[in-house]
Amino acid sequence: MQKILSKFSVKTLLLGSAIALSSFSAVKYVFDKNDVIFELLLGSLGANHLSPVKMDDAFSEKVYDLYMKRLDAGKKFLLQEDVDALSKYRRDIDDQVQNQRHDFYKKSVELISKRIKEKENWAKEILAKPLDYTIEEEYETDGEKMAYAKTEADLKKEWSKMLKYQVLSRIDDALANQEKAIEKKDSTYKIRTFDSIEVDARRKALKNNQDLFKYLNKISARERFSQFANAITGVYDPHTEYFAPKDKKKFDEAMSGQFEGIGARLSQKDGMLQVSEVIVGSPSHKQGELKQNDFIIKVAQGAAEPVDVTNMDMDDAIDLIKGKKGTEVRLTVQKSDGSTKVIPIIRDVIEKDETFAKSAILDNKNKIGYIYLPGFYTDFTRNGARHCSQDVRKEIEKLKKQNVKSIIIDLRDNGGGSLQEVIEMAGLFFPKGPVVQVKGKNNMRAVMEDKNPDVAWDGPLAVMVNHNSASASEIFAAAIQDYKRGVIVGTPSFGKGTVQSFFDLDNYLLPQFDTIKPVGQVKITHQKFYRINGGATQLKGVTPDVLLPDPYAMLDLGEKELDNPMPWDEINKADYNEFDYINYPAVVKNSQARTKKSPQFTLIEQQSKEIRAKKDDTKYNLNLTKFRAELKQYRDQNKKYEDLRKEIKGFNTMLLEDDKMRYANDTVKGGRENRWVKNLAKDFYVHEASNILNDLKTETSVAKSQK
Repeated sequence: MQKILSKFSVKTLLLGSAIALSSFSAVKYVFDKNDVIFELLLGSLGANHLSPVKMDDAFSEKVYDLYMKRLDAGKKFLLQEDVDALSKYRRDIDDQVQNQRHDFYKKSVELISKRIKEKENWAKEILAKPLDYTIEEEYETDGEKMAYAKTEADLKKEWSKMLKYQVLSRIDDALANQEKAIEKKDSTYKIRTFDSIEVDARRKALKNNQDLFKYLNKISARERFSQFANAITGVYDPHTEYFAPKDKKKFDEAMSGQFEGIGARLSQKDGMLQVSEVIVGSPSHKQGELKQNDFIIKVAQGAAEPVDVTNMDMDDAIDLIKGKKGTEVRLTVQKSDGSTKVIPIIRDVIEKDETFAKSAILDNKNKIGYIYLPGFYTDFTRNGARHCSQDVRKEIEKLKKQNVKSIIIDLRDNGGGSLQEVIEMAGLFFPKGPVVQVKGKNNMRAVMEDKNPDVAWDGPLAVMVNHNSASASEIFAAAIQDYKRGVIVGTPSFGKGTVQSFFDLDNYLLPQFDTIKPVGQVKITHQKFYRINGGATQLKGVTPDVLLPDPYAMLDLGEKELDNPMPWDEINKADYNEFDYINYPAVVKNSQARTKKSPQFTLIEQQSKEIRAKKDDTKYNLNLTKFRAELKQYRDQNKKYEDLRKEIKGFNTMLLEDDKMRYANDTVKGGRENRWVKNLAKDFYVHEASNILNDLKTETSVAKSQK
């Protein structure tokens, strides 16, 4: 069974046996899709969740609190009287859900829809004339610190503050740019009056709010239902989640790094859909007629009647353009000369290169290979799809051709992915053996091993992690650390130590319900994973061997900050042999000596204190003079961090020769990759990781150093 682990996570699973559904009656529920979904959802959770939750008053209170927290996070729509009206259901939600009564859910949707409608014209009314920027008042930007407004007048006053804050931010930005141009004596910069800047700021703030209401009014009954369903699943743990069919499709695309479409990047300009890039090698590129800056006016499915997409929501228009491989879409486009043309394109599978592994050469005394992996991607739906373990192996072979002395695997901001992929990828760096342990219901424990004795890289290795390295990333880093196979570098990881699988609810519908398919899928936490040393990464994450200064070191981050996380625990150690070629105390000592002397890392430690102070200070004074003075203080503070974005002397980065040849005929993609590799030369975390590898004895073959 293939599983996925990620911060958001995970996979399709077909059960061998049906879920026992309590009090299920085909006749009674045939016309109420929500009742059917709830019955299936609760049955799935009860049968498959690692730690099923008792449905009682305590459960109800947790669902209520989580749902209300998400329903109106900024407290800009509901009044206190609305909350009071809903709070009477606080301990009744368990009974309602189990008995197919949805009074709380229906009342909440009725209230939030009504309040959104009432506020729709407030921005237009408030922003119709200049605001008073001289009065002393404060705006709280953190919704959790606010109370619900008691009256409509109080709420409207809060809206006025919010809108003034939005306008002031734009005014300050425009004035700051203008002052900079005057200071630099830039004659090309058009100087504007304050009144002109203020009018423009209000116009942009109004457009922003109109877009907000456009989004809010688009929220469907199905999406509202998903919000409530996920308040229920969220009580079990943060990663158990209901997915409506459309959301599951988006998840699969994100996991695989592929989608079926025409291969054009699109943007919205003045309400129209514009082509910002045609991907080389894509169906659009091969067809040849669709060009950058073309406007798409209409979309037709083959010979069907075209649909006008002018002023259509961008996501809806893109959904029309995407489609199954081999099908035809006909685009009516407006060219730059004003002419229109119908362009037929046969859809195909498109790969998003930015989601896949890629590598570079680092030159820092020694030649070092660098592999960036944004996720442990895989695709369960297609044969011949990309798999990250195979791609990383290919990158290693390319780096070996360049005679690198050591390799860095960068898992920073890697939220996880496929369990099978992380096992196979870990096996690229040591002979066969255990990689991770899992434990499910009834304390059933399994040791998951790499069974391939082949080692793709047996030289010195560093693995980079940070606070956003989660789940599968933590499995990989923990395995390398437990084997003492390499040096883990960076900041403590996220702390997600649970395994999820997708359960397709369609599989449990009786034949009488076929007309309501698809009903969606539920991602359920059904296992925990553990390091081979027996400890869980849940909540604690992976602590690097070499801890580097971190701008967010003083903030509470990770799994422990999510709602209802599962607890930490440990199990017995697996049977494995450690390597012995690394002198960890010496590596840590050398790195600490360098970081203490580093102006960049010294600045990072200062920055962490300022970030912490700003996190606690969430109020802004809405007097123009004081507002600008506060933002100027932040800008002045940030000036000293400009050195963090400069290239590092003696540290050079370059693309591999194979990649230079591959991008030779694709100037857009080649330019993007060249910018990426150039930015690596400014990354002092990568630079320190390369210094650490230089400290290791490069002549030692780690394949021969296992005890």
